Amino acid sequence: MAEETQAPQMTTYAAAGVDTAEGARAVRAIKDTVHSTYRPEVVGDIGGFGGLFRIGAAKDMEDPILVSGTDGVGTKLQLARLLNKHDSVGIDLVAMCVNDVLATGAEPLFFLDYVAVGKLNAEAVADVVAGIGEGCRQAGCSLIGGEMAEHPGVMDPTDYDLSGFCVALVDRPKMLDPENVKEGDVLIGMASTGLHSNGYSLARKVCVGDKTAEEISIPLDELDGKTVGEALLEPTRIYVKSVLAVMKEVPGAVHSLAHITGGGITENLDRALPKTVNAQVNLGSWPVVPIAKYTCAQAGLNETEALKTFNMGVGMVLIVEPDKASDVEAVLAAQGEKTYRIGQIIPGEGVVTYTGEGQLL
Repeated sequence: MAEETQAPQMTTYAAAGVDTAEGARAVRAIKDTVHSTYRPEVVGDIGGFGGLFRIGAAKDMEDPILVSGTDGVGTKLQLARLLNKHDSVGIDLVAMCVNDVLATGAEPLFFLDYVAVGKLNAEAVADVVAGIGEGCRQAGCSLIGGEMAEHPGVMDPTDYDLSGFCVALVDRPKMLDPENVKEGDVLIGMASTGLHSNGYSLARKVCVGDKTAEEISIPLDELDGKTVGEALLEPTRIYVKSVLAVMKEVPGAVHSLAHITGGGITENLDRALPKTVNAQVNLGSWPVVPIAKYTCAQAGLNETEALKTFNMGVGMVLIVEPDKASDVEAVLAAQGEKTYRIGQIIPGEGVVTYTGEGQLL
């Protein structure tokens, strides 16, 4: 007589660690945030299989170009976890993408996010997306879709990671192009809010290490009364509306633009240059943000290393027609930006050089 086989016990998706009900609750929690970012070109609503966006603006362009960018926040997320503050990193996520596409002179149209979590918590995800929504509003783009992925057994329950994707639009005749840069152009630096989202593996190592949330929540004179946690979690500044205002009000003034991210001024400003000139940066011509000074001191960095690690207080550099530099500065001031003339374009071979060594730190 054949031996009866026992039917396997039912294992549900929830038993495997994926809570679809919590996922649905998270989607409901973020709907208002998402709607607050919508431009008139958005078609439909979140929840579909694809985000829809009209590009009617392209019909008035001579040669419309779509520009895309993707990025993440990196290990700054570990600080957000430690301090249980998750909204500001959402702003960082948008900033890293939109500031990049802005380097072509493009206007960001829409944004999508990807949130991977060990264990889904609707409130925590809503905080993250609230920050993403704020970033999109600051950049003038729409959050039209995304993905929340639960990874049980792969990520720790409290762990999460973020990535984002942005699409922008520019008319080719108005694109910013390194080939437009010429000798005599002026370098205008736009102030950063802090370290932005780069260099955090080093910053966490020397400023946080094994310290508790309480230990990095003590105000310090070196940080103008801020705590280490507050200074390190300061969100990345979004420069989109200010730079687009310059391009509209002073057409042709900006020849090229560099977003100062990982690699600092040394390894980003050269990306905005042709091979026939150098960018000569005058150290001491702008104030270094306190958290950058503090981090460099804790790490024992010299100026050379500092300039290729952190933005050092300059988050964006505009390369500008010299006789229009004052007009550019006036528009940026009206937009609430702090700016500094940090150097000029000289003959060379497409690299960044420095004068005034010893005046940065």
